Amino acid sequence: MPINITMPALSPTMEEGNLAKWLVKEGDQVSAGDVIAEIETDKATMEVEAVDEGTVGKIVVAAGTAGVKVNELIAVLLEDGEDASSIDTSGGAAAPASSSGGDKAPAVPESSPAIEVGAKAATDPVPAPKAADGNRIFSSPLARRLAQLNGLDLKALSGSGPHGRIVKRDIEAALAAGTGKAAPAAAAAEAPKAAAAPAMATGPSAEQVLKLFDKDSYELVPHDGMRKTIAKRLTESKQTIPHFYVSVDCELDALLALRAQLNDAAAKDKEGKPAYKLSVNDMTIKALALALRDVPDANVSWTDDNMVMHKHADVGVAVSIPGGLITPIIRRAEEKPLSVISNEMKDYGKRAKERKLKPEEYQGGTTAVSNMGMMGVKNFSAVVNPPHATILAVGAGEKRPVVKNGELAVATVMSVTLSTDHRCVDGALGAELLAAFKGYIENPMSMLV
Repeated sequence: MPINITMPALSPTMEEGNLAKWLVKEGDQVSAGDVIAEIETDKATMEVEAVDEGTVGKIVVAAGTAGVKVNELIAVLLEDGEDASSIDTSGGAAAPASSSGGDKAPAVPESSPAIEVGAKAATDPVPAPKAADGNRIFSSPLARRLAQLNGLDLKALSGSGPHGRIVKRDIEAALAAGTGKAAPAAAAAEAPKAAAAPAMATGPSAEQVLKLFDKDSYELVPHDGMRKTIAKRLTESKQTIPHFYVSVDCELDALLALRAQLNDAAAKDKEGKPAYKLSVNDMTIKALALALRDVPDANVSWTDDNMVMHKHADVGVAVSIPGGLITPIIRRAEEKPLSVISNEMKDYGKRAKERKLKPEEYQGGTTAVSNMGMMGVKNFSAVVNPPHATILAVGAGEKRPVVKNGELAVATVMSVTLSTDHRCVDGALGAELLAAFKGYIENPMSMLV
């Protein structure tokens, strides 16, 4: 049967994408795992792999097409012995398979006695899970959705589809046998995603703005996907999160001296390149992660029904890229040496500017750092980015007069401001977290033990 290839959901929040490039053409043979296209999301360019083998019978959506909705038909794959006459692009293939070819049915009837099907069962995308070793678990979008609706853990199931892929019939078999139920912790991990999105406020219309200016005094630049996403999320944040701000000054002289020592001690390769080169930002990330470890009540996310208490400090770091910004995440930062944090950030920063980050590398996290010190900014307040409850705004280190032991002295001082979600991190708790952070910055040797 002809197999529909539809626009995949490359992240849980993706609604549409741009089909940047086809890497195959009609008539080409493809195998499972072959990269067939490149899709641009709001913040990254992702490769799309085939999950079935066959011949590309028809490319429905041309390369360069913008705003292709998730689950929209983009191409049709033919199995052995089929020809293009069996393709019906007005409604998909003559006998359509699922969007990724594993389930030979377009949807599940709501009368099915074994499977509970919600209103979005066939259309709301669920990201492909990974096994404990980090490898992808191959499953169809329909199977993932049904597993989520029925509380099944795909890692506990075996697939009967092509190349061991988990398909609809495997979900039905697990439900009939009563196996594969997800642990309660897995459901709790999804809690931040369950919070209802607020209604978004709208700004002035284009007509209202443009009539204020002469026609020859401006040009119109359409918003790209990244700018739309930033506007949507920050508007949501300011509408729903009661922000609270706590500021403190940190002396940096001990940290700068230790940083110089550690960089001088870095091993060098045959070309004389050091194994790492620490920045103040790297040490800031580590200090915030350790502070969250020490003040676990601040390492949380808010939902309407539960407080999500995180077990690790996954620190997002705002990186400016052309057209906006992105926040790659240092996972388990409290456990990582400074050298590892530094090298991860250099890799993330490079790939962020190339829009080559994977969604799992910039989505989620438990807090964030926004550092504008390198731009000469003394202090500022950042906007909390849900599901985070905190974000640390870092200013420039500068020489300032300070009083030590009753005498005037000069020290390198950095101002930082912690923005908190007051629903779950109130003033006293935010102050406790910031005091712990200041302790690590001003006594940096404590970050090494």
